[in-house]
Formats: sequence, C-alpha cells, structure tokens
Amino acid sequence: MGEIKKITQETHNKFLNFYDLETVNKVGKEGHYYMASRAKCENELKMKTGENNPDGVVIYSLYGENHDRVVLIRQFRYPLGGYVYELPAGLVDPGENYHVAAVRELKEETGLELQPLEVDEIYQKPYFTTVGMTDESCGTVYGYASGEISKKYMEASEEIEVVLADRKEVERILREENVALICAYMMMHFLHDEEPFAFLKK
Repeated sequence: MGEIKKITQETHNKFLNFYDLETVNKVGKEGHYYMASRAKCENELKMKTGENNPDGVVIYSLYGENHDRVVLIRQFRYPLGGYVYELPAGLVDPGENYHVAAVRELKEETGLELQPLEVDEIYQKPYFTTVGMTDESCGTVYGYASGEISKKYMEASEEIEVVLADRKEVERILREENVALICAYMMMHFLHDEEPFAFLKK
C-alpha cells in the first residue's frame, strides 16, 4: 500500500485549498501526488481526521402537485467556461446539519421551500465525489419543493437558471447538454422510474 511521507499546503483559501503530498508507492518509488480539499489546514484533511463529515449537500427534489418535475439548475462554471446542468447543492457550514443546509441552499439558489424526506442512511450519508483529486464528500437530501422561483436569495457570484424539468425535458438534457455526474444519475431515475423516489423505500 502507498504511503504519504509529507504534506505541504500550497494555498490558504476560504473554500478550497491545494496540497502537495510526498508519497512512496507500493513498489517503493517516491513521487508527488496533488490534491484539492475543502480543508483549511492539514489537520482537517480527512486522511488526518479519519472522519467523513460532509463538505456539501446535494438536493434531489420533485416539484408540482403530481411531483412530475425535477428541480434542476443550469449554472455557469468557470472550469468548463460555460453552463452545466446540476442538482441544487452547496457547502455545509461548520457545525451545520446537512439536512438543514439542504433547506437553506435550495432557498438560496431557487427561492423554493424544501420538505425533506426521511430515508435510510445508505441513501443520504456523505459519499466521496472525485476521489482522484479531492477528499470532498457530499450528503444527499431528497424531498418535495414548493413555492415560487426567485433569485432574491442568490449570491451575486452565482449565475443560475432554475429549471423545473418534466421527463421530456430531462431526456433532452441528458442527450444534448453538459450535465454533472450525480445529477445525471438522479435524472436517469426520474426518467425511467414510474415513481422517482421508489428506490428510497425499503
């Protein structure tokens, strides 16, 4: 198994930092591995704490009287130089329960109110996102959204269009648009399952 000999924090930013890991691989070859993390210092890295507290939360919510539309956002992302379809999501504040964060983030990004569902832990606990380059993990909150779309609570730095997509629009998006991976998987559930949240039931 590989070994980390030294960790050097290269940046000291508020939301994301870069770390240089001096490593030795399984055959004894030394090298460097570079990673990003939400951790503000070395001691907060998950490899140091051994804990998996969620950095963020992803919200899969249905809208409408018949729960026949899924709440998506179309957001400008600098790494892509363009727009991508995502589920509403956001960072969890220190000490904040990620279910509470989900309600807050949906309101901030869309203006909608979220009624979260209680589901088995295996469906909602924090899982890792892109493990090849980060230790970030996100919990998932499911629920029903209601109210009117509004940009009133959106941060100035966010370029977000709220999309309430029915199955026909979901299929078009999957075929034609840039889509975040977690969003794509949930949209596939929405597209093909007669009851989109059926997989959450024991």
